[in-house]
Amino acid sequence: MNIISAFGLSASAGLNAYIPLLVVSLLARFTDLFKLSDGWRALESWWIIGLLIVLSLVEFFADKIPAVNHINDIVQTLVRPTAGAILFAASTDVVTDLHPILAIAAGLLVAGSVHAVKSMVVRPAVTVTTAGAGDVPVSILEDVIATTLSVLSVVIPVLVAAILLILLVWVIWWISERSVKHRPAR
Repeated sequence: MNIISAFGLSASAGLNAYIPLLVVSLLARFTDLFKLSDGWRALESWWIIGLLIVLSLVEFFADKIPAVNHINDIVQTLVRPTAGAILFAASTDVVTDLHPILAIAAGLLVAGSVHAVKSMVVRPAVTVTTAGAGDVPVSILEDVIATTLSVLSVVIPVLVAAILLILLVWVIWWISERSVKHRPAR
């Protein structure tokens, strides 16, 4: 279950770097639902929690302002995969069950992939098809999904696994359908 939680948290970080980090920090500090390994206990600190709240608010508002949201996505290209790596590695006992380099690489790949699809496929398509009017609602939806996925990854990881599998199949189908439609006729 820890690996499933790690994948869900990393995927969530691909949408918003700070929400899943904040969720993990708060759950680790105030509940028994998430236990951080000794090397990651700093995430429970009030300083880190405060910093994550501030960073979450900055990203929330930056992502809602036209033009600034595109700059934010460029900056987040480094931050989101890093957050995914931290979340994957910090998940309960993952570091002891899985080699740390493999855990960090998996987190980087998952969060980086989600971020790439979001920033290079979904967001540009929304901006073009809605003349920018859909950017704010989509950004809010991403924040809601990131929060929900983060909480579910800890509370009901099997549900997250099913959701991620369905989403992966849908993305593969969607990409294959687009490539068939754009293939030149012979």
